[in-house]
Amino acid sequence: MNTTSARHGSATGQPTFVLVHGAACNSRVWGPLQRELALLGHRSLALDLPGYGAHARHSASYYQAPQALEALAEEPSAQAGITLADWEEHVVDTVRRVAEHGPVVLVGTSAGGMALNVAGNAAPELVDRLVYVSAWCCAGISTMSEGMAWPEQEANLFDEVPFPMLGYSTELGFARSNLRTADPALFARMKAALMADADDDRFREFVDLMEPDVNTATSGEDCQVRSETWGTIPRSYVRLTEDRAITLATQDRMIAEADALTPDNPFDVHSVETSHAGFFHRPAEFARILGALA
Repeated sequence: MNTTSARHGSATGQPTFVLVHGAACNSRVWGPLQRELALLGHRSLALDLPGYGAHARHSASYYQAPQALEALAEEPSAQAGITLADWEEHVVDTVRRVAEHGPVVLVGTSAGGMALNVAGNAAPELVDRLVYVSAWCCAGISTMSEGMAWPEQEANLFDEVPFPMLGYSTELGFARSNLRTADPALFARMKAALMADADDDRFREFVDLMEPDVNTATSGEDCQVRSETWGTIPRSYVRLTEDRAITLATQDRMIAEADALTPDNPFDVHSVETSHAGFFHRPAEFARILGALA
């Protein structure tokens, strides 16, 4: 098996973009971007992190109409017990298999940035470029939770969303909420935090792909990047200037701290005037940025 990256001269040709989703999501949120990438002639693979998507429980209690919320509150979660070590193993295994066919560009958004951090630390030889799309890059901090408490994050709207909680387990590391509630006020606040620059129908499409269970354990685990491994990989950051979930000030701080860690290998920075989930409703712009990196 070939486990050496194109950066070491063994893999040639067009890269494959491996796409990593954020919390409460799955591989399907990358569908619009994958379509645009394909139209530009690029290969891509969107994976499901452990406990999400193909690895999740798709409960009739949540997806049926009307919902059975009391039953849903008692159901077990596929997120229970999942750790960053599980994310690392899954992402590295996926990248290793993809790398057999050529260069790999590993792309992550939001909490998916933690997966890029640990995978880059574990197997830098397999990755030809890391791309953070308003994603958590932990260089000056150890955990995502530390970054969420930064003063730069005080202006974020996501923390103000009153998600209707159905369950929470500190021991098992997951939280469950009803994202499909018909509450118009909640819908408006979620949209303001995640996709303010899209119309309501487009945001409904996005919410329809989201999942009720969120892994809460990973945000408190060490995912600090290391200069001798992660720091050797070429990297790009796509700033989302209208992001109200991970604020622009927070994004800029992460870029600055990473560049201070490896000044000889700084971020290649791009900016898009859009919201946190802008890659979903404005995929052509992001496809052009990724295509140029290829």
